[in-house]
Amino acid sequence: MNFSKIILGIYGALFVGVAVWAAGFFVQMHRDYTALKAQETANQRRLSEADARLQAQEKYLEQLRHDPVVIERIIRQKLGYAKDQEFVFRFEDQK
Repeated sequence: MNFSKIILGIYGALFVGVAVWAAGFFVQMHRDYTALKAQETANQRRLSEADARLQAQEKYLEQLRHDPVVIERIIRQKLGYAKDQEFVFRFEDQK
């Protein structure tokens, strides 16, 4: 009888050891999974922001290609051009 109790004790100890190892393994896997889900959420947000910027830039590029009013406004603002018979007054900032 003692021999069967010893074997049952060894099997029980092995079972408890494997169960503890498996629990630790699955807890670590759950932590990794949670971290990856958070990273995926952040990446999805960044992707949607980048997609929105891309759409805005494509719209602006399309306006530059086909809208002469936009081109004229940009040339006037950035380069300071004026049409014939227009006066441009430039004032220097006083510091």
